[in-house]
Amino acid sequence: MPARELTPEDYIAIARRRWPIVVALAIVGCGLGLATAHYLPKRYTSRTLVLVQQPSVPGDYVKPVVSEGTSERLATMQQEILSRSRLEPIIQQFGLYRNDVSRVSMEDLVARLRKAVTVTPIEPMAQTRTQGLAGFTVSVDFEEPRLAQQICSAITSLFMEENLELRQRQAEQTTQFLAKQLDDAKAKLDEQDAKLATFQRRYLGSLPEDGPTNINVLQGLNAQLDAATQAIGRAQQDKTFAESALNQQLAAWQASQEGHNPQTQEQQLLLFQSQLATLKSKYTDSHPDVIRLNGDIEALKKKIAATNSETSPAVTDKTKRAPVEPPEIQLLRTQVHQSDQTIRERTAEQAQIQQRIKLYQSRIEASPEVLQGYKQLTRDYQTALGFYDELLKKRDQSAMATDLERRQQGEQFQVLDPANIPDNPSFPKRSNFGLGGLAAGLALGCCVTILLELRDTSLRTERDVEVMLHVPVLATVPRLRPLSEGKKPSIRSIA
Repeated sequence: MPARELTPEDYIAIARRRWPIVVALAIVGCGLGLATAHYLPKRYTSRTLVLVQQPSVPGDYVKPVVSEGTSERLATMQQEILSRSRLEPIIQQFGLYRNDVSRVSMEDLVARLRKAVTVTPIEPMAQTRTQGLAGFTVSVDFEEPRLAQQICSAITSLFMEENLELRQRQAEQTTQFLAKQLDDAKAKLDEQDAKLATFQRRYLGSLPEDGPTNINVLQGLNAQLDAATQAIGRAQQDKTFAESALNQQLAAWQASQEGHNPQTQEQQLLLFQSQLATLKSKYTDSHPDVIRLNGDIEALKKKIAATNSETSPAVTDKTKRAPVEPPEIQLLRTQVHQSDQTIRERTAEQAQIQQRIKLYQSRIEASPEVLQGYKQLTRDYQTALGFYDELLKKRDQSAMATDLERRQQGEQFQVLDPANIPDNPSFPKRSNFGLGGLAAGLALGCCVTILLELRDTSLRTERDVEVMLHVPVLATVPRLRPLSEGKKPSIRSIA
């Protein structure tokens, strides 16, 4: 029969005709689903909820050295714990897969157990604004509920132990690394310190901090040099004056010894007075030379007075004793000797001062070059010192963080819900299989209905007649049935 467009009334009619088939197939499908669920191997799921407990000591006091996030660390631990080296002991400990051990390789058994373990991270709530991982769940699917619970507990214990060991190992490795770097930094700092000390010993007195001292000392040495030069000039003048007076005194004394000059003492007095006038023109009355010369003049005056008061001159025997120089001449000789000694001392002092002046001038002249080298060494030393101090601080912080991990006061995994012994199997679910069979039966019933309708060529309505014969329907004659049948008469369309 040619296909025609179906109306809602057609669909209702089809449902009335074919509903027994659809219902029967749906019931059969539901029964098959329930039977399948009954005969399939049961699997039980045991779960453990683990929360991430924050450190008991705030991070502001002890900064943790484990920089890896909890999510990344959990992924690393999952790969480690679900490896063969960790799962094979669990298989042997609990005697898993006893029937398959002899005919299946250990790799396949480990892979089977690995598929049975599921680790699911728990995302933090949006209200808490927490960046890290809030926790995770460990689920184990197995054929026996008690074994599922035991395996789940063992896997959870492995996670907790691995977390403590991993954090402690990372903290210890960080501390050891920082300690090694600190030793290297200390060696470099000692090397820079030795270079700086050698430089300071080599250029002692020419360092930048010695510059103002060198200038002040040089100024003082110049003043001392001027004073020594002036002292040498005064000593030379005194020597010249004393030598002149000594020559005059010697000449007068020698003449008096020969008897040609009876007025020697008066001339000597005049000479002393002339010397006194010269000294007073240069020095004050309190000067030692002025005081000494005044004493000599008074003594000579007394000697002249004593000589004039004598009535008879003393008789001298020139052949018996040698002439003795008068005290005035001896005094002048002493003055000349003292002047020579003063000149020698001041000259030596002047040479020493000049030598020191050259030394300090060389230091001042070398200051720019020394300053450049000193700045470079000081900069390298300060850099090494700053790096050493920073490493020392980090090493101490890492040591405290390591001790915190050893005391198990850092970030830890806390079991909130221990592994449970499941009462009902997680697979297969009878309700899911029953609903799945029912849905499959309904789908199959619909498919069968559509197939039957496509193969059915019966004419049931006026439209079927018009589509089949391509002529309009003029009249319809109802089909009459006996009233005893208790049915209403039906109408069949005729052409």
